[in-house]
Amino acid sequence: MTVLDIHAILEHLSHRYPMLLVDRVVELELGKRIVAIKNVTINEPYFLGHFPHYPVMPGVLQIEALAQAAGILSFQTMGRTSDARSVYYFVGIDSARFKRPVIPGDQLRLEVEIVRIARSIWKYAGKATVDGQVAAEAELMCTLREIAPAEAAQPAQ
Repeated sequence: MTVLDIHAILEHLSHRYPMLLVDRVVELELGKRIVAIKNVTINEPYFLGHFPHYPVMPGVLQIEALAQAAGILSFQTMGRTSDARSVYYFVGIDSARFKRPVIPGDQLRLEVEIVRIARSIWKYAGKATVDGQVAAEAELMCTLREIAPAEAAQPAQ
């Protein structure tokens, strides 16, 4: 059963192709945990260079996928949607470990739990698995920041 489809995900994340790394949410407990899915295909742009002879999803993108799932959990918990006036930032990553390669055809299961919320910093425990095997795990810290209209209008450099 799909809890959030791609349309709902797009309301809760400001990420877009090629950086959107969550395809659907299959479990969601507000204030507690989320389980989301990233379907990994050979069409991913990062496979062009990582590595052409043996395509492997970069570990940092596995962590980013966990962070995006965490962002959806946080926005849902706060009853908010993503907008042009705020950005959900990474503020820390601890204990990141990569246990197996993630390759085209894999379905990455993203499991994230809220550990605590203190002074607007959300701390999570995240684990990404493929076929029940841990691919990556990390402790993540994120925060939501309001941005001034002038900052939001600045083009990326």
